[in-house]
Amino acid sequence: MLKIAAPVWMMLGTTLAGIAVMIVLSVPSLAAHDRRFIPYAALIGFIIAIPIAYIVADRMRNAFRT
Repeated sequence: MLKIAAPVWMMLGTTLAGIAVMIVLSVPSLAAHDRRFIPYAALIGFIIAIPIAYIVADRMRNAFRT
């Protein structure tokens, strides 16, 4: 399952990290703090993508079994 989950995580992690960074940049109260929340937002996006990638990989594996 790791062979499927790793590439899925790379794509989802990049997407969710980008979304989180865009949220930080678009909220004025967060963007005003010298951009120090950007790395934290990207890290949170990558971490949130781990269980989602596992679920997607499991569903992909089950879909190809039938």
